[in-house]
Amino acid sequence: MKQTNILLAALLLLCGCSGKKAEEKKAPIRVSTEVIATSASENGQTFVGTVEEQEATAVSFTGMGVIKRMLVAEGQQVSKGQLLAVMDDTQARNMLSGAEAAMQQANDALSRYKILHDAGSLPEVTWVEIQSKVAQAKAQLEVARKNLADCRLVAPVSGIIGKKLLNAGETAMPSQAVVSILDVTTVKVKASIPEAEMNSIHTTTPSTIKVEAIGRSYQGGKIEKGIVADVMTHTYDVRIEVRNSDRKLLPGMVANVSFGGKQTAGDALTLPYTAVQKKADGSLFVWTVDNSNKAHRIPVTIGSTTGNRIAITSGIQAGERIVTEGYQKLSEESEVSF
Repeated sequence: MKQTNILLAALLLLCGCSGKKAEEKKAPIRVSTEVIATSASENGQTFVGTVEEQEATAVSFTGMGVIKRMLVAEGQQVSKGQLLAVMDDTQARNMLSGAEAAMQQANDALSRYKILHDAGSLPEVTWVEIQSKVAQAKAQLEVARKNLADCRLVAPVSGIIGKKLLNAGETAMPSQAVVSILDVTTVKVKASIPEAEMNSIHTTTPSTIKVEAIGRSYQGGKIEKGIVADVMTHTYDVRIEVRNSDRKLLPGMVANVSFGGKQTAGDALTLPYTAVQKKADGSLFVWTVDNSNKAHRIPVTIGSTTGNRIAITSGIQAGERIVTEGYQKLSEESEVSF
């Protein structure tokens, strides 16, 4: 019995040590990575941009009611005056019927009293009151007609339906946007430019816009330069006008923006400049990830900066996986996940 108790105690101690070791094992550090590859160098500046509409128009009903039908879908081309949605008009039609009846009654009274007025047997004050009632009935009839017409939502401009904010069966409030119409005959491509490179970009600087989603390149037009920097990245927004007569460019598409220069032969290894770190002695390094998902600090030397990427001239090779985000908690041999 005594031996059994000793064996049981040993097993419990062994299990406790194993559990403690399991608890001490650190979870992998979550990071973002990029497999470095060669890319053609460019004799100019290249940035990542996003296509934006020239103008967005929010379209809404002027009154409150339940939407009966929605006649458009997101991405659909619409023309000015086209019917977009219909609101339940039962109440508006009832009000119009009442206004029409009041108008007819006022006109009948006017006809009868006109005979008396022409014969000189009607006081002038009564004749003025009758005319006033006719005018009031006419005004109420016009309001009722407008309320009925306002149950039909039409496009005030031509463009593309950007977002459908309400659907059939939902209640629309006065001035609440139902859909947005985007003008994309001319679009703007927004890109964030590091402050050190803003001086090289002017309102007439030549630019090339390449959009992989549609396999097209465009020549950029006038450039608008922002004057307020992002406090975190120290970049400024610039917007480049691009003609879009065929409406192939749509808001949200990602574009590569090149300023000046044309693509030339030659290969370079590039990384986001934020992936390159500096030691206390001033030397530069990056974090690589091996096949066992372990992190390693590798010294590198750098070349020129192109947009938000920097050329790596030595230290790493094409095909290596580099940590681009989440490196703050890393140490040599840290296990990572991505």
